[in-house]
Amino acid sequence: MSKLSFTGGIHPYDGKALSMELPIRDVLPKGELVYPVSQHIGAPAVPVVKKGDRVLRGQLIAEAGGFVSAPVYSSVSGTVKAIEPRRVVTGDSVDSIIIENDEMYEEVQYDAVDDVSTLTKEEIIERVKKAGVVGMGGAGFPTHVKLSPKDPGAIEYVIANCAECEPYLTSDYRRMIEEPEKLVEGLKIMLMLFDNAKGILAVEDNKPKAIAKLKRLTKNDPHILVKTLQTKYPQGAERQLIFATTKRAINSTMLPADAGCIVDNVDTVVAIYNAVKNGKPLMERIVTVTGDCIRKPQNFRVHTGMMYSELIEEAGGFKVEPEKIVSGGPMMGFGLFDLNVPTTKTASALLCIAKDDVSRMETTACINCGRCLEVCPGRVMPRKLADLAEKGDFEEFEKFNGLECCECGCCSYVCPAKRPLTQSIKSARKIVLANKKKK
Repeated sequence: MSKLSFTGGIHPYDGKALSMELPIRDVLPKGELVYPVSQHIGAPAVPVVKKGDRVLRGQLIAEAGGFVSAPVYSSVSGTVKAIEPRRVVTGDSVDSIIIENDEMYEEVQYDAVDDVSTLTKEEIIERVKKAGVVGMGGAGFPTHVKLSPKDPGAIEYVIANCAECEPYLTSDYRRMIEEPEKLVEGLKIMLMLFDNAKGILAVEDNKPKAIAKLKRLTKNDPHILVKTLQTKYPQGAERQLIFATTKRAINSTMLPADAGCIVDNVDTVVAIYNAVKNGKPLMERIVTVTGDCIRKPQNFRVHTGMMYSELIEEAGGFKVEPEKIVSGGPMMGFGLFDLNVPTTKTASALLCIAKDDVSRMETTACINCGRCLEVCPGRVMPRKLADLAEKGDFEEFEKFNGLECCECGCCSYVCPAKRPLTQSIKSARKIVLANKKKK
């Protein structure tokens, strides 16, 4: 059987061998925890606690600020120390609830259900909403909104994004190896919402053990397919994943639901299972801590609100001082200037690299080689768009389909002139979208 894929893409060094065979390890936070009220796309959550309040693990500390929003829960028991702005991985200062951990981990009682098949569709969505589940692959879109399309009957595919194509990341892989039952059950719960849909578990072929486990668990279920994808970056990008698994194409003006698809990554599907079956809010996730200067690369089960600096300690510290630290993967992550920032619902990895090769690169003139065009999964013209972005010609930028760029970084990766193509295009896209919003 041929492996499913898309046109374009690259094959960078994946670095997964550093951590993929190491079991998930639970870690407990030591000091104060920081919970930004904006850990998702949409309106910030609104604090419902005040300084001096004692809270329990699993207790609501900030309620959703609107329909496109998500509540925040404490991942420890302790005392609210302050509500004040704190830095997050992007460098922004965000209003946050600071809780002093009492290390007792006293927990609220959760509203579990014995049989999820007795729940109505509305009850399932409400449980996901109440739990504060958001897209944990990085976007942070509130999941209850995604599960509430205008026409549920038009949804034909619910896709679990098991590709994990970003180099170095192995947290989703460890979930599939250690807790595949939760992933499959979470997908079944999602399928309960859509009468005409089939489920797809889409896995890259560099994960044969995970593919075998998932096929074994779903062999008697006619509504769920395990599809093997060609290992290639960015195979897990939403548009590319939908095309690879269904041959349906979407663009920047469309949502996956417009193509009859719902897509969520592995950790999100597991969070849906925990919310609906066990009544547990989203307050922990798997984070890969890795890189060539980490002493003991590892996948940790992390309480949200923990500092990244604590995860470095748990991984044995640095073998050598890193020149570059990234929150997320090397292709689409954020460079960090400070490790004293909190993990959030969307924190997937902490990558520590001994040599920052990118900062050493010297940009030269474009040689018109066309490599950026060959690898672009969005089928746009990166060199042309970067030129227009640098000139500030945003009208022409939009005419040349600049909004179709998915900011994957493939063009910058292959450019022999070392031009920061993705960065230029990304900045222009922000300006164009902001101008559209003003109008």
